[in-house]
Amino acid sequence: MSKADSNRQGSYKSNTINTQESRHRRHEVTIELRKSKKEDQLFKRRNINEDEVVSPLKENTGQSPIQMTVEEIVRAMRSEDKEQQFIGMQSARKMLSRERHPPIDIMIGHGIVPICINFLQDTSNSMLQFEAAWALTNIASGTSEQTRCVIDHDAVPHFVALLQSKSINLAEQAVWALGNIAGDGALARDIVINHNVIPGILQLITMDTPLSFLRNIVWLMSNLCRNKNPSPPFGQIQILLPMLSQLLCTNDMQVLADACWALSYVTDDENYKIQAVVETGAVPRLVTMLASEEPSIIVPALRTVGNIVTGTDSQTDHVIEAGGLPKLAALLRHNKSNIVKEAAWTVSNITAGNQKQIQAVLDANLFNCIRHVLERGDFKSQKEAAWAVTNTTTSGSPEQIIDLLEKYSLLQPFTGLLNTKDARTVKVVLAGLSNIFALAERVGNLESICLIFEEIGGLDKLEALQEHENEDVYKKAFALIDAYFSNGDDDPESEFAPQEVDGKLQFSSNQNKPEGGYTF
Repeated sequence: MSKADSNRQGSYKSNTINTQESRHRRHEVTIELRKSKKEDQLFKRRNINEDEVVSPLKENTGQSPIQMTVEEIVRAMRSEDKEQQFIGMQSARKMLSRERHPPIDIMIGHGIVPICINFLQDTSNSMLQFEAAWALTNIASGTSEQTRCVIDHDAVPHFVALLQSKSINLAEQAVWALGNIAGDGALARDIVINHNVIPGILQLITMDTPLSFLRNIVWLMSNLCRNKNPSPPFGQIQILLPMLSQLLCTNDMQVLADACWALSYVTDDENYKIQAVVETGAVPRLVTMLASEEPSIIVPALRTVGNIVTGTDSQTDHVIEAGGLPKLAALLRHNKSNIVKEAAWTVSNITAGNQKQIQAVLDANLFNCIRHVLERGDFKSQKEAAWAVTNTTTSGSPEQIIDLLEKYSLLQPFTGLLNTKDARTVKVVLAGLSNIFALAERVGNLESICLIFEEIGGLDKLEALQEHENEDVYKKAFALIDAYFSNGDDDPESEFAPQEVDGKLQFSSNQNKPEGGYTF
């Protein structure tokens, strides 16, 4: 490890941003993104449409089945007569497959769950097994209490055993049920994982796996990777990573989306887990997917790429080398604000890296897009764009910081965020401004930059912040005014003084730069 890397241990890539703060930011972004995708990816699903999941037990007559009450259904299921058992079981499944308000609690109250689990084990009657599995899948699609009832009656090992069934319909139904159980939370997920489900589902993926079946398998894989406190056992999840990486090469939108979400959950964690994903070779394909026209693909791919660049410099380099920066530039102008926000957050993590990475961002002209976000984006996007600027002023070289001001004219839109009511964002901007003023003072440009800052209304905003309700905000604002805008002995005729040309800050030529360049 280099000395520079060693000095940055314990930080979130930037020496002004500690790990706790950064992980909190990552967590906030994840929560917001999960809210935005609830309709795109459901963690639990109920069988409703028989055209999509067909029972192998089609009635032989064209007549409608006789409607049965819950009591009659349960009585038939408890019968010693095999035909009555089947009629009762199928009627129960159909009742639980109602699109609106299925009577799950009523069925549970009548003791249907243990009966269904007994039927799951009847290997002499695969049709009965299938109907029982379907009914239990729908029960497990309900509330946590309803799912817990299925778990507590020891359904999980029986469903895992059914993954090896010769009946593809039965195996697929078992996958669906396990997906609902694993989607209920960390505890339920680990119960499924601990019953050796992962080898069972991996062997189901072949060149001949039907698409509907593959979709359910990948959805289950995604739920096995999801949830924290605790995170899933990584020794098990790591077994899934090569297959998830391979699935990124499929053409089906649903498979791609769920594979990306699975990888996003894995990478939303420690660096060694990010590295495990990087080592599967998934990064180039994830970067390619950022150019998709489908938001359902862009969002999880971007989420994963964003998580990867929160890791080490080497992990971030993989994204840059795969061509990630031009893709991010396009996404910063996307018509969906949540995608713009996520792209800006991703850029902010790259600019929290080393100066080579910051230069790559500058060379890709991403700060033109960042300025556009600062000027016209929604507030959540602006907040992440502000982090991108402040991180650059923290980790960048003097020349790179000067580029922000001179080439990209970021001072005015960046300063404009001092008017926001969000104290955390104001503190981010104040930190960036403090870095800019400190640099200007060191290279002899303080007088001119203070003049321009005052002309764009920045000083008025700082003075107003001295009345801010947040103690940190008004203290930082006061400190900036006291340090740079009180009377001093700065020489306005400094040879380093920049000139304002067409509203841009023009710094002195390189011939005046100290030998070896500007240094902090």
